Amino acid sequence: MALSAFSQQLFSGLALTLALASATAWLIKWRVAGGRPHAVIDNLNARINAWWVMVGVLAFSFWFERFGLLLLFAALSALALREYARVADLREPRLLRYMAWLFLPVQYGLIAIGWYGLFAIFIPVYAFLVLPMLATQCGDTRNFLARCASAQWGLMACVYCLSYVPALQTLALPGWSGSGLQLVAFLLLVAQGSDVLQYIWGKLLGRRPVAPELSPSKTVEGLIGGVASATLLGAALHPITPFTPLQAAALAFCICVMGFLGGLVMSAIKRGAGVKDWGQLIEGHGGLLDRLDSVAFAAPVFFHFVRYGWS
Repeated sequence: MALSAFSQQLFSGLALTLALASATAWLIKWRVAGGRPHAVIDNLNARINAWWVMVGVLAFSFWFERFGLLLLFAALSALALREYARVADLREPRLLRYMAWLFLPVQYGLIAIGWYGLFAIFIPVYAFLVLPMLATQCGDTRNFLARCASAQWGLMACVYCLSYVPALQTLALPGWSGSGLQLVAFLLLVAQGSDVLQYIWGKLLGRRPVAPELSPSKTVEGLIGGVASATLLGAALHPITPFTPLQAAALAFCICVMGFLGGLVMSAIKRGAGVKDWGQLIEGHGGLLDRLDSVAFAAPVFFHFVRYGWS
């Protein structure tokens, strides 16, 4: 088994981009900071180093194609659920066990067999009905509604939404000879590219905060520059998709907007819990959910746009 020609080109390009970023960051470290500790530059280097690891893990999953990506995102959902439970203070072990050991594997299992009619509604209908029933067995009625809603939202964000990334591989698009991995690559490159580009534009030109109470580091200038740049990136990526350049740009714009709004929602949950990051799993980035919040909100929307627009 080996990487497909598309995957080889994709990860060769990413490796070259990261190599240039590493070299640039090293040069900045010595020219600006003289090799001494510098908070902003050291954070930049930590982020780039973390990207090397994340791209390596993604390449390994692409090696095993469909089921490699499915298993990777099932594992990411489990880790994200763990972060969410800690921050949201979900203290009911029985609910957590059902979320991690029943609903999560069933959702990904339905995607593995391509049963769209059920994986599209399994969590927001059946799991949402069953979770409060299970919660009643704990015998504790204090803040019952809030506790149930918190568990349901964790399942929605960490499992249901993230599962739509590997679900892209189930789409059969008439007249297109590409693979679902190419749609996954388009989504991830645009969503993560938007986050990175918003960070860069914000550092270069950022002056006015977008939502100072929710995410003080996000600026109007960073948002506009990042979304515009990532939209152009999406248009440039149209050859790996069934979309025209204009369609790819429009879908990329939707991914960017959903990703940004999703980041604000997840930031509001963190701020409400009194924490800055979801965790410390990824150096320079925070927790897993700090890196995947934009993907989680963009994936279901992108999936359904493609499904209803092209299949």
